[in-house]
Amino acid sequence: MGDSAKMALLAVACLLITGWFIGQGLNADNYQFFLSLRFPKVLAIILAAVAISASSLVFQTITNNRILTPSILGFDNLYVLIQVLLVVFLGSAHHWVVNPVINFILSCVVMIGFSLLLFYFYFKRQGRSIFTLILIGIICGSVFSSITGFLTMVIDPNEFTNIQDTMFASFNNINGELVYWSAGPLMLCFGGLLFYSRQLDVLWLGTDNAISLGLDPVKITRRIMVLVTIMISIATALVGPVLFFGLITVSLTRELFKSYQHWVLILAGSLLAIFLLITGQWFVEKVLSFQTTISVLINLAGGSYFLYLLMRNRIN
Repeated sequence: MGDSAKMALLAVACLLITGWFIGQGLNADNYQFFLSLRFPKVLAIILAAVAISASSLVFQTITNNRILTPSILGFDNLYVLIQVLLVVFLGSAHHWVVNPVINFILSCVVMIGFSLLLFYFYFKRQGRSIFTLILIGIICGSVFSSITGFLTMVIDPNEFTNIQDTMFASFNNINGELVYWSAGPLMLCFGGLLFYSRQLDVLWLGTDNAISLGLDPVKITRRIMVLVTIMISIATALVGPVLFFGLITVSLTRELFKSYQHWVLILAGSLLAIFLLITGQWFVEKVLSFQTTISVLINLAGGSYFLYLLMRNRIN
């Protein structure tokens, strides 16, 4: 089966699972109530799936490594730290904490601002490897996690319960207004990644080959990293930290689709991510009866898959 047929089949599967998830149990008496809840949830799932999958794919191209994702730069840990700091210094009843719009904007601004500041000082000097930036991200993520762990140990237990939910991704309490606000920036960044797909095809050949073909890897890396930062920051602030989801979707996409064209991989990975995320949310709601969150399932499956990839690469 060719890649076009696979993508068409995947698109049909996404439409079917989405329609079934939205329309299940609807009747003339309850459809308005349930649609008002399910439509923002499904839209949030689609936006998060597209943002995480597409950004992870191009991040692997930039780093020329198939097991790295943008989460390695510490976005998840920074998001949790922001929520903890707000509660510690302002209290769980403060307007900035309980108001989802203000909290969302503040989280996005801090994450994007920190990343752009890091990129500015990093790319200011020539000749630096992208892996140095990744190492800095790992160190920052460890620092954020350590500070978060310390603060959660010393704060009031009642305050801790108010921020515990922010440590895990969840689609059960999505604010519809935030979803619509997020759609525009995420789609613009997604369009930007598609715009640079041809340059990414060349960049995947390696830095030396890209330079010999007339491409400026540093300039492209800067622009792509800004787009990736914005997408991951908004997706994390919208649904919470999702650590391994990008690794799962990108790896499965590369296994199913043999194309080396990034526009094909970006679209296919986005469709696959949507299908997996909606199916996983249905499993959490209907089979597990909300006994856990989808992030727990993602981390379980993603962590196991990550170990499998490491062992397979070691054996090969």
